[in-house]
Amino acid sequence: MRDSYWRGRTFTSVEGMQADAVRWCTEVAGARACRPLNGAAPAAVFAAVEAPALTPLPRTPFVLATWSTGKVGPDIHLKVGPVLYSVPWRLIGQQVHARSTANMVQVIAEGKVVATHVRRQRGRSTTVAHYPPERIAFHMRTPTWCRQVAEQVGPSCGEVIATLLEVNALFRLRAAQGVLGLRDKHSPARLEAACVKAITVGDPSYRTIKGILIAGTETADESGQPVGRVAQVPAFLHGPHALFEPSDAPPHGSRAVTHSGR
Repeated sequence: MRDSYWRGRTFTSVEGMQADAVRWCTEVAGARACRPLNGAAPAAVFAAVEAPALTPLPRTPFVLATWSTGKVGPDIHLKVGPVLYSVPWRLIGQQVHARSTANMVQVIAEGKVVATHVRRQRGRSTTVAHYPPERIAFHMRTPTWCRQVAEQVGPSCGEVIATLLEVNALFRLRAAQGVLGLRDKHSPARLEAACVKAITVGDPSYRTIKGILIAGTETADESGQPVGRVAQVPAFLHGPHALFEPSDAPPHGSRAVTHSGR
């Protein structure tokens, strides 16, 4: 059929060739009696049988995609090429499929798309919602959240957090989150007391506040001794009894030197 159209024909342009081919297929080839169709014309069979079964063409052109398979790591990321893409945490340890196009990467598990990322050339792409609930809560602890919680702990804690977040809030956000996390490990009351002391000594940092709580000196008095604790007795090389001897008495265990008067 192609030879019957092309043979003996010349064309001066691609557009003219295409228009003439459509006309020829409709008026000539489509109207011929076709033996495989029991003498029916191809155009008539198409209109009666095939045309009603056709669906509309896709609105977007066909996209070439590359498929790969990988295992979701314990850090909830799947490696696709040189890049790591996050996957919902429930799929940790499972084999999943990745569909990569020029602009997008989709992760498929059990026939469903579970993650979609913009394709990257290097590094990693992470969606916070893919983390477990407790990790999501950590990532959602914004500077505003930190200030609100700090005020609930106490004014001194609020002052510490406000100082930390005063400059470069995002850079120092982790330190502020760390300070507030101490209220769960110890208690809000102890944290507030530790903040008071850290401000007093002029170092309201996470490291200092944590050290105060570990040492248990957040309620120490002016002398430096923790309130409610027994003061440690300093060690003496000659024993504690020497502490109560007169200053002019000879050391314990030594003999007094006497003079004969000669």
